[in-house]
Amino acid sequence: MFIENRKNDLVYMTSDHIPARHAFTTRSGGVSTGALASLNLGEHRGDSPENVRENYRRLGEIFGVGPDDFVISRQVHKTEVRLASDADRHKVNTQVPYEADGLVTNIPGLPLLVFVADCVPVLMCDPESGVIAAVHCGWRSSVGDILGAAVEKMRVLGARPENIRAAIGPSIGFDHFEVGPEVPEAVIKYLSGDTAELFRSAAEGKTLVDLRSANSRRLAQLGLSDKNIDVSGECTMCAPDKYWSHRVTGGVRGSQCAVIILD
Repeated sequence: MFIENRKNDLVYMTSDHIPARHAFTTRSGGVSTGALASLNLGEHRGDSPENVRENYRRLGEIFGVGPDDFVISRQVHKTEVRLASDADRHKVNTQVPYEADGLVTNIPGLPLLVFVADCVPVLMCDPESGVIAAVHCGWRSSVGDILGAAVEKMRVLGARPENIRAAIGPSIGFDHFEVGPEVPEAVIKYLSGDTAELFRSAAEGKTLVDLRSANSRRLAQLGLSDKNIDVSGECTMCAPDKYWSHRVTGGVRGSQCAVIILD
């Protein structure tokens, strides 16, 4: 079950499936203005550096870390998953030197962060081995099996799929993810044909795809227990006042995030 939380003015969602501290942020609780109001965490969305830094400072208060402690990456809708170290802590408003759409670590106190604004954010934690992951699942990274890559990196650090807890956060919903034929074709291949109830016909030859459920199904294929997978029911397109949606805004938007940290 997903729960809405508040700290000062900052509003964020958590899942009761994830035993590590974590957050799926919303638009609320920052200092940015206009189309970026208010908790914009994107450094390249046209916001002032001062606003972005203050937003990270406020987010850091939830986790007891500073604004320059988060591990982030240049997300490129591919399948690279990085094993994050303390050296990857990112100084706000500086260039990130690597590309990755997923982050994995077993280092306590190191917060992993991925950005979203319709794409599917997935947080994972194996509390037995002390391994966490944050994964950005756009449709291209999803069908490229970034979740498989992330689970494998977690296994390298000692995680076992049957112990992994996963939370699939707010993202574009089934009723709004309207795509051309290349997406369902790729999803069918991604899931080896296990796609019952993931597609619906839409207008003009388009198809609606349930990307959240597709990724949940992939996690089960990877060995996670269904009872350990939590899926948010919130759609970013349906709640543009709460979440940024790339499709609703035509790209004129800020960025929210999913973040997780080991104690």
